[in-house]
Parts: sequence; structure tokens; C-alpha cells
Amino acid sequence: MARISFFLFSLFIIVAYAFINGSEAKEKVGIYELKKGDMSVKFINCGATIVSVILPDKYGYLGDIVLGYDSVKEYMENLRRDFHHNDTSYIGSIVGRVANRIAGAQFTLNGLHYKLVPNEGKNMLHGGLVGFSDVVWKVKMYKKDGYAPSIVFAYHSYDGEEGFPGALEVTVSYTLHPGNRLIIVKMKAKALNKATPVNLVQHTYWNLVNHNSGDILSEQVQIFASSYTPVDSQLIPTGEIATVKGTPYDFLKPHIVGSRINKLTKGYDINYVIDGVPGKLKKTAMAKDNKSGRVMELFTNQPGVQFYSAKFLKDVKGKGGYVYQPFGALCLETRAFPDSVNHPNFPSTIIHPGKDYKHVMVFMFSISS
Repeated sequence: MARISFFLFSLFIIVAYAFINGSEAKEKVGIYELKKGDMSVKFINCGATIVSVILPDKYGYLGDIVLGYDSVKEYMENLRRDFHHNDTSYIGSIVGRVANRIAGAQFTLNGLHYKLVPNEGKNMLHGGLVGFSDVVWKVKMYKKDGYAPSIVFAYHSYDGEEGFPGALEVTVSYTLHPGNRLIIVKMKAKALNKATPVNLVQHTYWNLVNHNSGDILSEQVQIFASSYTPVDSQLIPTGEIATVKGTPYDFLKPHIVGSRINKLTKGYDINYVIDGVPGKLKKTAMAKDNKSGRVMELFTNQPGVQFYSAKFLKDVKGKGGYVYQPFGALCLETRAFPDSVNHPNFPSTIIHPGKDYKHVMVFMFSISS
């Protein structure tokens, strides 16, 4: 009875927070599955989150290659702890209104100075204390199987949420593409009454062997980016755009993740400037695991991709009771550059009423012998 009461209390907490922050109040929290052939992807509408991605390996064995939790109850319990301790890992969720860091939790737009809600020292990280990863999204459309299984989540962000100007309508769609092992992610946002910064991120933690297989230091990564944006001690961009040549950040050719990681204090947690035509869909990154044979290729229309080797992941109890530890996964998060609102030389993240935000990601999975 006590466990049931705790779950109901947790559910009340998230619904209350969702109501406060303009989410679809009383929207039921549930798990939704899309299936296509031997591929299965599950989601939860809290944070429009990817819960699992199940694919065969080169031997035909099915495995779940993303970190997460087993049940709605566990997501709610972890979210409740995050509200109190602000130690979330944002596992699998959509992050916004602005992902990554905003220096000093402030910016100036059209002559007006905006103070945001800091949640990492004096800075804002991933949308503030209650970002898009923490609210309940409305399930706008759900087609679990058929030719192109898909699901669409929607969220209304109110004017002033976490300090950001203007009301915002946001949708995120996930589609499994016919004939291929593809996950197509489309993130869209419409500014309703004021100009505002928008930079959404899909924050899934990938381990191509299995979510419970240990670290990813032996996985191979390639990133199609000749430059990156250096950061200071608080992981805030300095404003410089530097070449990857001669640094541990050079992944223009495939490298094992752990081969040079000891040269970095905190592992990989850096934004890359993707090569190619801005705004066009282009190949961004590749991750490969020789043990399982699984290969993941990533395409996007965004200017940047954050490569994160999960150094700050620690003692997180996940699926099946497995405890996730540092370097237990990798994240490849396409986006605009961090702290763009405070760096005029970076591509702008400001959207205006009448001009929508559109962010596309394509994950393509294959098997290599």
C-alpha cells in the first residue's frame, strides 16, 4: 500500500509541475511502442522520451541499445528526485527550450534583458529547473504499426517559462521508416507572440552492445566536423571556433572512443561544427561496435553536434536493476551551438513569429560483420 501511495504522490508531483509549466494538465503518463520488422522503439510522454531501441546484433540476438528505466513508476520517481536535487541525466528526453548552457542564465534580445532560471551554479543548463524534459507532453498522434509507424508529442510552453520570452508551440515526431532500420526525429517550434531562442535536443544515451554491457570506450566514432567550439572551466563556449586538427577532438577519421580520452579531464563533452551546407540534411556522425556489429549513422540539418561520453553518469539505477556508471553510453546530440544567445558570431537560435524552428535527425542502423 505504501508503494502505491508513493507512486500516486510521484504522479501528482509531475502532473502538478506540468500544469504549472503550461503542459497538458491531467495528460496521462504512459509508455508507447512503435514496431517495424525486427525493430522496436518505446517512448514515454514525460519529456517525449525514448525509453528503448531494440535491434538484432550480427548474430541475430535482440538487444536494447539505449539507457533508461523499466516503468512509468521509475521515470516518475527519478524525475521527482531530479526536482529536489537537480541531478538529472536527461536520459532519452527532449531538452529545451534551449539545450546546453546559457552563461549567467541571461541574454539580451531586441534591447530587452532577460534573466533566466539558473540550475547549474550561475548558469542555465538544458532549459532550467523545469525544462521540456521534465513536463508531460500531449500525445497528438499515435500509429504503432503499419507502413510507417509514428508518434507525435506536443507541448505548449507559456510566455515567461523559466524566464524565456514568448509562448511557444512545440511538436516532436518519431517515425520508423519503411524498408530500413531508420528512426526519423522531427522537432518543430512556433513562436506565437514574441521572438525567442529555441534549441531543442534529443538526449538519448546509446550503448551499441546493450544498455547493460558496461562502458563504450571500445566503440568507434566518426564525426564529420573539422572544427569545434572550445569551452572554459564551466563548459561555456569561449566564442572561438577552432580546428580539431592535432587535438583529441579529431574524429574526422574513425577512432576508438577510449584511445585518447585520457588526454581530457572530463572525457568528451564538446560541440562540433558540422561540415557541409548549413540547413541541409547531411551526414553528421557514425558509431560502430565491433562486438555486436551494430552501426549507427546520424544525419541532421543542424549546424552542430555535441559528443558526450557520459563522464557525469554515476550510480544511476536503470533497466533490470543495472547501475549505469561513467562512460556507460555515448550521446550524439545535434543542435545549434551552446550559448549562441551570447555569441553573435554563432548561428542564431532566435525564432520570430511567422518563421518556425525545424530540426531533423535521422538515425540509420545497420550490421557490420
